[in-house]
Amino acid sequence: MEFRMGELFSGPGGLALGAKLAEFTDDTGEKWDFKHSWANDFDQDTVETYKLNLLHNPDAKTVFCEDVSKFPIGDKSILPDIDALAFGFPCNDYSSVGKQKGLGGVYGPLYSYGVKVLKYYQPKVFIAENVGGLSSANEGYALVKILEEFQSSGYHITPNLYKFEEYGVPQARHRIIIVGIRNDLYEEGIHFHVPEPTTPDPKDMKTSQQAIEEPKIPVDAPNNEMPRTTKKVAERLSYIPEGENAWYLGIPEELRLNVRGAKLSSIYKRLDHTKPAYTVTGSGGGGTHMYHWKENRALTNRERARLQTFPDDFKFIGSKESVRKQIGMAVPPEGAKVVMEAVLKTFAGIEYPWVKPTEKLQLDNLLGVKKYEPIELEL
Repeated sequence: MEFRMGELFSGPGGLALGAKLAEFTDDTGEKWDFKHSWANDFDQDTVETYKLNLLHNPDAKTVFCEDVSKFPIGDKSILPDIDALAFGFPCNDYSSVGKQKGLGGVYGPLYSYGVKVLKYYQPKVFIAENVGGLSSANEGYALVKILEEFQSSGYHITPNLYKFEEYGVPQARHRIIIVGIRNDLYEEGIHFHVPEPTTPDPKDMKTSQQAIEEPKIPVDAPNNEMPRTTKKVAERLSYIPEGENAWYLGIPEELRLNVRGAKLSSIYKRLDHTKPAYTVTGSGGGGTHMYHWKENRALTNRERARLQTFPDDFKFIGSKESVRKQIGMAVPPEGAKVVMEAVLKTFAGIEYPWVKPTEKLQLDNLLGVKKYEPIELEL
């Protein structure tokens, strides 16, 4: 069975690649998969990356570079009907790394365009992704509002905090993913369950060294240019042991940073080769580029892409900084695959190991929290 999929805020294609990897054939010989229908993102380089790698067609007309507020949602001559909607709505205003403006920020309300698609198209299922900080934005009010709007659009929702390092991703990346099954299908017995972690034990988790070195990155791999490292930065790094950052006490006074900052931050933080990486990010200035556990340098973009589980032949389009941003903002394809595969198995009636969803994220447990007034959209 084929699920025609639409995407908002598609990024370079992490969710789409995860959906592609999730396909399987059941015991009867029937194939279950997602098929690209249309996608949208605001960034031109990101759109070009998506078209090249997911569609293998730089001229594809089904991926739109457009402000979501101007995207022709509902015009089925341009955006035809879909069976599934995937959207990693922008996390800038919910991230614990940022200022957590939540619904009051520029990006916070953008989830509402996903709601607009749900109301117009009523797909069988949706998959929405955001940072773990969403649960605390606006003192928890933001999550309540978002879940209520998803539910009122006609869906039974299952929010869960996925710790991707527990699913084979070599990175401590914690994300809220909300899966919604259309109410009529839920009543017919289509019940999504959170897939059980595959590597819950720390000793079984894939490490940053394994991700980057096993196998070696091919010499012709794209986006693998060595970063420029100044003599002073290289010298500073030489005093920082793996797993430590710029506030390590062994750094000589003349090489310490003359700034106030959180001593648990990732500024000039080296990877620990025995553990999954810390979270790959897509923004930030000097000292935030992720640093090799042994060599006195930042990681290459290809090394970051490996931590995000993109294959070596996945070519990102744009400048080094554009590529860095695309990689950091993406959903790890191997993490997305776990969720997408569970969605397909749910519809196929195939049982799989599952766990209860994160209790504190369930709407019934959040309804005591004050609600925001709905954001009105012109439909």
